[in-house]
Amino acid sequence: MMDLLISKISKEVVLSKTEQDLIKSFFVVKKLRKRQSLLQYGEIFRHLFFVEKGMLRAFLKGSKDEEHLMQFAPEGTWIPDSFHQLEDIVSVYDIEALENSEILYIDREDFQRLLAAVPRLEKYIRVVMQERLVALHKRVINYLTNFAEDKYRMFVESYPDIVQRVPQHMIAAYLGIKPETLSRNRKKMATKKKED
Repeated sequence: MMDLLISKISKEVVLSKTEQDLIKSFFVVKKLRKRQSLLQYGEIFRHLFFVEKGMLRAFLKGSKDEEHLMQFAPEGTWIPDSFHQLEDIVSVYDIEALENSEILYIDREDFQRLLAAVPRLEKYIRVVMQERLVALHKRVINYLTNFAEDKYRMFVESYPDIVQRVPQHMIAAYLGIKPETLSRNRKKMATKKKED
């Protein structure tokens, strides 16, 4: 257990066996069933979560109970996808398992102690944050400048594995379009593909 986390960190920094064991000692394993909640709106946000296996989503509920998806988190990613918690905050969204999942979590104060104990982790965290910032910028630009078909095409190009694992209505919620619009555009893209 925790092999994926260590593997992800090791792509950015060289860790000794002692450091690997220390990192593992700071995390707690939690198993979630499909549709099980990890965090609910209004709860105090005290932990950072790494997805070792499975997939989660973070979402907001709108005024008419429609969902706005903030993040999909397949294995190998953090949810939330930032490390900004310097103090306990109230969650503004829900986090839920989309598949049976195994999560590694760490208390934010323990996370700060871990960074002090293994300073090389700062580089890994910086790389993760840079990757998420680039992805966020691409998402905003995609949202602001593209029509539904292009939004979906860019999503498929960026996250081909997610497309196969989550329901279409959730992808529509992530892209900020109606499910019917997404369905129409998927059919249009499939027709174009057959013609080519």
